[in-house]
Amino acid sequence: MIHAVNPILSGFHPDPSICRAGEWFYLANSTFQWFPGVELHRSRDLVHWERLPSPLRRVSQLDLRGDPDSGGVWAPCLTYADGLFWLVYTDAKETRGPYKDVHNYVVTAEDPAGDWSEPVYLNSSGFDPSLFHDDDGRKYVCNMLWDHRPGHRLFAGIVVQEYSVAEKRLVGPARLVYTGTPALGTEGPHLYKRDGAYYLMVAEGGTAYWHGVQLARSKSVWGPYESDPQPLLTAKHDHASPLQRTGHGCLVDTPKGDLFVAYLCGRPVPVGWQQPCPLCRETALVPVEWSPDGWLRMKGVEGVVPPVEFDVDLPEAPVAPESERVVFDAPALPTAFKTLRAPFDDEMGSLAARPGWLRLYGRESPISWQRQSLVARRVQHFACEAETELEFAPECFQQMAGLMLMYDASNFFFLHLTRDEESAQNVLRLSVRSNREFSEPVPGGFVPLGGATRVLLRVRKDVFRLRFSYSLDGAAWTDVCGELDGSHLCDEAYREMKTDGHTGPFVGMSCVDLAGRRIPADFRSFSYRALG
Repeated sequence: MIHAVNPILSGFHPDPSICRAGEWFYLANSTFQWFPGVELHRSRDLVHWERLPSPLRRVSQLDLRGDPDSGGVWAPCLTYADGLFWLVYTDAKETRGPYKDVHNYVVTAEDPAGDWSEPVYLNSSGFDPSLFHDDDGRKYVCNMLWDHRPGHRLFAGIVVQEYSVAEKRLVGPARLVYTGTPALGTEGPHLYKRDGAYYLMVAEGGTAYWHGVQLARSKSVWGPYESDPQPLLTAKHDHASPLQRTGHGCLVDTPKGDLFVAYLCGRPVPVGWQQPCPLCRETALVPVEWSPDGWLRMKGVEGVVPPVEFDVDLPEAPVAPESERVVFDAPALPTAFKTLRAPFDDEMGSLAARPGWLRLYGRESPISWQRQSLVARRVQHFACEAETELEFAPECFQQMAGLMLMYDASNFFFLHLTRDEESAQNVLRLSVRSNREFSEPVPGGFVPLGGATRVLLRVRKDVFRLRFSYSLDGAAWTDVCGELDGSHLCDEAYREMKTDGHTGPFVGMSCVDLAGRRIPADFRSFSYRALG
């Protein structure tokens, strides 16, 4: 018996989809504008998770250039059937107005850590698609239906349509089978079957503090579906729960027949209703069981608020921890690293041009939705430290390279080496964008470095308190400008802009050349470690 504590995947790991193949469990998460698409893990005990290569690694599978912040890959669904892994996902191209340009695809693989197929287009009627494999061999795709018409509910309900494997397309009519409960915001559907009855698990209430998981059932895949009298789980009425924003569930069984639901959650600081969640939406797990009246209920829990701690009756199977310090002496980037919208290719950078170093070529600015040169990893701890060693010889003020701490293009910190032409020297500047407002808080505008072209850069994060520093010799460190407030690096900051943010904080290395000369920056190492 393993005693575990939620979340099982900390940091930005939203919209979990979980499945089992033999003794292995596999879990997929949304990645939004980050490339490659879909975060993928595997585990033998549901507690210790090993990161696998992301499935959508080719532009032919996923082209995110131009996708808005918090667009891109939404709510993947991972299943296993017929000796194949099936991955269904949304590429959200436009999300900011009454319309939603959202395109749904399916890819397959025999080995989830290997190459996945080219995508098969499904539909564009709504987002959060999933694939259900019925016991008679037929397959069905379900997704939420988006209705932009005035006077209609935007989240119109769940539609189901049959999928033909032979024809590689949806066939027959798409039928609206479920319109949800008064909680509204019906999305994230998953279909299951038990004792001849079809069960539809959906997310409701929006993905913030009213979030929850709801179940409905029917004698036919086409409905009508009756709603469970109560949600399976939600924390919306318990403002003291340390796990808030709980919802978007997905069911899995163990080889012993035990049942668990993976769901997303947020951990607010301080604990409380609508307090900010520094690590945004994370993945949690809860054991469930069937009640005598045929509904799923959380096991050993009274009510609907999911617990922080839980037990798993499986042999413990630890995995090797990821290295805190990365030296770029391998032919490929570690799987923890991602780029923005575009793949790491010869246009962005190289691991071979200077052996033992990561070279990034200067491209577009941190607010670009097209061609940034940024390699970053998730922030996964409330208190942590990231550090990189940089060598860079800028020729003008438009050329910048350094350490990026980013939520998205509207909210970031960029500590960078650049050129000050008036003083004819290299300098450090700190650019901050907070809810789209730009500032540079370093007194005097910059830190003079003379002719130095090699510098170590560091950021320490304690919840929302940030401290940036630099060193020229790796021994003596100097603060850039004292403690800064990073509370805008979270979903809740978007309330001030009256829009939605659904991603999470990343930290990494960036090179910018607004002069268009593609000047390179070389990074010798990158370190990330938890503090405390």
